Amino acid sequence: MAFVQFSKVSLAFGERDILKDVTVYLQSGSKAALTGANGAGKSTLIKIMAGIQDVDSGERIVQKGARIAYLPQSGLVHHGCTLKEEADKAFAWGYEIQEQIDSLGTQMQEHPEQSQKLAEEQDELLSKLENSGWYRREGTCEQVLLGLGFSRDDFSKQTDEFSGGWQMRIALAKSLMCGPDILLLDEPTNYLDIEARNWLEQFLCDFKGGFLLVSHDRYFLDHTINEVYELFNGDLKRYPGNFTHYEEVRKVELESLIAAYEQQQEEIHHLEEFIRRFGYKATKAAQAQDRQKQLDKMVRIEIPESLKKIHFTFPEAPHSGQLVLTLENICKQYGQNPPVVKNLDFVLEKGERLVVAGRNGAGKSTLLRIIAGQDKDYTGNVKLGAGVSVGYFSQDSAERITGSESILDRLESKCPLELIPKARDMLGAFLFRGDDVFKSIDVLSGGEKSRIALLELLLRPVNLLVLDEPTNHLDMHSKDVLLDALKDFGGTVIFVSHDRGFIEDLATRVLELHPGTYRNFPGDYRYYMQRLQDEADGVVSYGQAPENDKKAVPAQEEQSETKKSWEEQKKAASDRRKIEREIERTEKEIASLEEKQKELHAQMSLPEVYTNGEKARAVQLELEKIGSEIEKLTSSWEELSESLA
Repeated sequence: MAFVQFSKVSLAFGERDILKDVTVYLQSGSKAALTGANGAGKSTLIKIMAGIQDVDSGERIVQKGARIAYLPQSGLVHHGCTLKEEADKAFAWGYEIQEQIDSLGTQMQEHPEQSQKLAEEQDELLSKLENSGWYRREGTCEQVLLGLGFSRDDFSKQTDEFSGGWQMRIALAKSLMCGPDILLLDEPTNYLDIEARNWLEQFLCDFKGGFLLVSHDRYFLDHTINEVYELFNGDLKRYPGNFTHYEEVRKVELESLIAAYEQQQEEIHHLEEFIRRFGYKATKAAQAQDRQKQLDKMVRIEIPESLKKIHFTFPEAPHSGQLVLTLENICKQYGQNPPVVKNLDFVLEKGERLVVAGRNGAGKSTLLRIIAGQDKDYTGNVKLGAGVSVGYFSQDSAERITGSESILDRLESKCPLELIPKARDMLGAFLFRGDDVFKSIDVLSGGEKSRIALLELLLRPVNLLVLDEPTNHLDMHSKDVLLDALKDFGGTVIFVSHDRGFIEDLATRVLELHPGTYRNFPGDYRYYMQRLQDEADGVVSYGQAPENDKKAVPAQEEQSETKKSWEEQKKAASDRRKIEREIERTEKEIASLEEKQKELHAQMSLPEVYTNGEKARAVQLELEKIGSEIEKLTSSWEELSESLA
């Protein structure tokens, strides 16, 4: 069984301990996640495991012949060949074996006296090649590339033609195809749409080797891993179970630490407030200095960022009419290419949270730009309802974030007065922590500027938010803060996201796009996914018009039937919950009566009861009464349980 092991590994950068006596063991079948706050050293640890980063002390042991594939977060670029040719480089190990086989064949001709020994070596290599899937590499290559979102037309394209995100997909494909025993994946879902994430999720579930991955997608982790390693203050601790289980266990584990942390934060706030108010007053200067000394000497309590609960309310959404948005016969075409959006009709009401779904290239971002008024080159009508004000976010929003002021100064200048005291908390929730808030705007990366742009948008008093990939560049904790804020938002939301957990928790309606076609699903994302599964299984028909030159949207009857189906599912789910609650209540009542029954049986064994006829009869009557009640409740429980079957 292939394995990689690290024992008592330590690494420090200057005075900071990144890793302190860390031990990790991965083997075939390991399905592990690595978590920790930004800057905790997750990427460093993965590089060490891949043999790229040196350590100060400790031991790295890799089983002889074990193949380790490592995927960094970003930075890989491919050029000089077609996609198919680049993907084929993943099988370099097979070509090396083939060369060894050919070399042995040549040696047998030159040294016939050694032919038996050489033939045995050759047979061993041939067997190894056969069992490795080498002869199925073309099929494997096609399966992986298509699964990660490439089309067959892409296979012949030069790799130089692909953007940075697609370059990382090429690198991911090569990591998966190279026949690894151990996979080390640092943020593999960063550049994947939801369809590609679903494919990768299934690949990892079926993968026979071992893997360790870093991801900020809770849904993806919950469906792929069965153990979590947390890196915190240089220490590494293992937690069995999926990611949600880890969070629950860790929360309980750190309750006392969190309480102490919150108490200390309150104390720090009071000290800082006193220093800020009285530091320059002569009569209070000495007291202010004493408090500053207290702050300087204080040993700060640290907890994982994922367990710091930051919650704040964004400005109240201005009032709008019930009808928020009407799209009439929207069409959008780029040059002579087929229409991206065609004949789209749609009505959105106040309070809805619409997710626009579809594969890359289906027109999701295009539609959001049209709705937000950023793209005027289309036909049809976009009508905003009375009092509707639009706030738009996309990855291009980062380009508008310029200047030399500090992050904190910029945010405070944009904040409503009542939110200024919470500016640092808000920045912390969007990954600007500690001294980061004093960074100058002009030194920020594109991802950092995107987070600033998103936060600034959410501080504006608008009632229709149009958000294109708002969770990019956010960690899991930041996504939770954003999700809570959007759930509390009093307006309407239209968004695109590739984070399935985020979509499932937020969306109340789904608009599915295909190039030139669309479908409307009046239910949440779980309903949408179930509907797709039912269509794939043939339980319901796709229900769209002929594809000739007509929009592929269900007829009015089909939309009505879809809505009816959703309402029926909601009622069925509600009825089921009622039955489940009644079953739970019945079980508790039965358990309570059985406890009383035990107590009465215990009383019957007491001399003062069984020797006293009157007491014995009273206890016996009570036992009979309880026995009858248990019988009735059990019968009722059986009927309820059968109704759920």
